[in-house]
Amino acid sequence: MTAPDPYVPHRGDDGLHVTHYDLDLDYRPATNALTGRAVLTIEPTRPLTSFALDLVGMTVDGVRVDGRRPAHYRHRGGRLAVMLPAAAEPGRALTVEVRYSGRPRPQRGPWGEVGWEELADGVLVAGQPDGAPTWFPCVDLPAEKATFRITVRTDSAYTVLANGSLVDRTRGGSTTTWEYDCPEPMAPYLATLQIGRYEEHVLAAAPVPQRLLAPVRLRERALADTACSPAMLELFTRLFGPYPFAGYTVVVTDDDLEIPLEAQGISVFGDNHVDGEGGSERLVAHELAHQWFGNSLTVGQWRDVWLHEGFACYAEWLWSEASGGPVSDVLAATHWQRLADQPQDLVLVDPGPERMFDDRVYKRGALALHALRREVGDDAFFDLVRSWVERHRHGTVTSDDLLELVATRVGAPAEAVLRNWIEREPLPTLKPAEAARPA
Repeated sequence: MTAPDPYVPHRGDDGLHVTHYDLDLDYRPATNALTGRAVLTIEPTRPLTSFALDLVGMTVDGVRVDGRRPAHYRHRGGRLAVMLPAAAEPGRALTVEVRYSGRPRPQRGPWGEVGWEELADGVLVAGQPDGAPTWFPCVDLPAEKATFRITVRTDSAYTVLANGSLVDRTRGGSTTTWEYDCPEPMAPYLATLQIGRYEEHVLAAAPVPQRLLAPVRLRERALADTACSPAMLELFTRLFGPYPFAGYTVVVTDDDLEIPLEAQGISVFGDNHVDGEGGSERLVAHELAHQWFGNSLTVGQWRDVWLHEGFACYAEWLWSEASGGPVSDVLAATHWQRLADQPQDLVLVDPGPERMFDDRVYKRGALALHALRREVGDDAFFDLVRSWVERHRHGTVTSDDLLELVATRVGAPAEAVLRNWIEREPLPTLKPAEAARPA
C-alpha cells in the first residue's frame, strides 16, 4: 500500500497498486486531439468496492472491469471514481479499461504548468511532479511504480518517442503506429511522449545504445553539445554502477524550454539549451545522472526530492572534475558561500511543497554528499554510492534509507555528518580537504 503524499494530497488512492499500464493512443497534431484506451492491471491492497484514479482535463467515454463488465463512474475535479460491479479483494488482480478523449493541456499548479504541452509543431510531456494525469488515468504518486506499454498512432511526418524500447513501428496510409515496451518499473510522472519532426543520430552503441533526436535546423548545434554524453555515461557507470535502462535518448525540441527535463531513459532540452559550444554541459550531466537518481531510485514521497536533485547536482561537479574543470572542493566552496548568504530556513528532508524545487535543495543536497565524501574518503564514498544504487535499483528510497546505509557501511560519525546537513536548518561548515578527482 502506498501512503498518501502530503505534498500532492490531491493525488493517489491508498487502496490499490497499479502494476501495469497499457496505453493505446491516437493523436492528431493539427488539432491536438487525443483519443485513448488505457488498461490498468490493479492489485487491491484492501477490500474495494470503489477506487479513484487521477485524470485531468479529459472526457471519460467509458469504464470496464475485467474486460467485459461496464462500471459506473464519476469524473470531476481531476478524479475518476470507479464503482466496481463486484467487490475486489487483496490477492486477486483485476483489469480496468478506461476510454477517454479530448484536447490535453498542461495543468497549472504550485510548480507552474506541468504535463502535456503542445509545441509549435509537436508535443512534449513533462510530468514532474503531478502532470501524468493530463494524458492518461493513473495513480500519480512517485512510489507507485509500474511497467508500461505505450502505443501511439499519429501522422507519419512525426517521430514518436516514449519510454522503453521501440518494439514495433507500422505504417498504414498517412499514419504510423509506434509501440514501446518499458519493462522496468516507472513512476507515472516519468512517463513521457515526445512527438516532433526529428532526425535520429547515434551518439554511441555501448554500454547501451545512446542517440539524439533533433530537428534538422538544430542538427549541428545539438550534435556538438551532446558529444560529451557518451563520456559522461561511461564516467557515471564507473562511479554509480551500471546504467539502469536499455538505452538513453536525448531530445532537443524546436521550441525554447524554461528548463531541461528528465524522463525514464530520456532527457529533453530546448532550442535555447544548445549553442554548439557546450554552454549547457553541466545540464547534460545533470539530466543524465537522473537516470540513476530519480528514475531508477525514485523517492517514496516528494519530501525527499533532494535524493534526486542533490545527487544529480553533485554529478555535475563530478563531471567537472573528470573533464578537467573545477574540482568539487572548489565548486563546493563557491556554492557554500552562496548558500551562507541566503536565509537558513530550509530543512533538506522536508523543504515543503512550495520549495521542493528551490535551488537550495539542489545545492545543499550536493554539499551534503560532498561533506560525506570528505568525511569518509573517495574509496568509501563511491563504494557507498554504488551500494546505494544497487540495493534500490528500480525501487523507491527515503532519506532514512540512506542514513541507515551510511551508518552500516561507514559508521555513526559519517551518519551524524549527513544528518547534520539534511535534518537541520543552519548551514554546517565544510570540513577542509585536499582537492581530489574521482578514481
